[in-house]
Amino acid sequence: MAREFVIGGDAGTPARVGGQAPLLVIAGPCVIESADQALRTAATLAQLCRGLELGFVFKSSYLKDNRTAVDSPVGPGLEEGLRVLERVRAEIGVPVLSDVHERGEIAAAAQVLDVLQIPAFLCRQTRLLLEAAATGRCVNVKKGQFLAPDDVEHLVRKYEARGSGGLLLTERGTTFGYGNLVVDMRSLAILRRFGHPVVFDVTHSLQRPGGAGRESGGEREFAPVLARAACAAGVDALFLEAHPEPERAWSDRHTQIPLPAVPALLAEAREFHETRRRSQQTQH
Repeated sequence: MAREFVIGGDAGTPARVGGQAPLLVIAGPCVIESADQALRTAATLAQLCRGLELGFVFKSSYLKDNRTAVDSPVGPGLEEGLRVLERVRAEIGVPVLSDVHERGEIAAAAQVLDVLQIPAFLCRQTRLLLEAAATGRCVNVKKGQFLAPDDVEHLVRKYEARGSGGLLLTERGTTFGYGNLVVDMRSLAILRRFGHPVVFDVTHSLQRPGGAGRESGGEREFAPVLARAACAAGVDALFLEAHPEPERAWSDRHTQIPLPAVPALLAEAREFHETRRRSQQTQH
């Protein structure tokens, strides 16, 4: 069983993850587009998760460094983005998560964020991971699309050499040929062997990198399928990007979930998660 810990212990509504904690939801727009949108979306998702008795961490990136086109929007940047996330944390009362890309961002980010996220393409950057771990904050490592699940053990050992705030391991699909990702559900079972909570990234697993010319494409319609499968296989949390108007989103518009569709997806995922947990308890 994965270690259980609390994320955002001093937030208005901290979140538990791992062990016997309820399913955790990490959700929000891909990138911060405005303070108003972030606050409204966080409030909507927080209320939904409270109603379903699910944990919640708000996710939105202050900077998207991995863009297909040179002129694609990247977000407000470190300083303004952290100000927005600080408002979400204070006004909505929920823990917050964003990506860190360079060691120089980590000190400022750790003053605001409850979870420092290591992007998939940077998951093998040793000094970045060690410095994030040393903050004492929770660290979420996205498994690179190029990495076998067994090799995640090396990332775990790096974190354990320096970290104390809790580690999340996120599966987000594996590169399969050109312009496609696939999810091998065996990966979730392998990641659980390392003793830390496992997250399934629903929406990034649906991407088709470069599949829409100047941007990544994707297949949003399969989000409920993969969410159900992951919860049945056994995960501690779901990661998904949700947006009020995905077709107008600055990034990942083909895979972000429209806010009105999120309640049904999470309600169904919770049922599969609880069924899986009851089955495990019966077996033991």
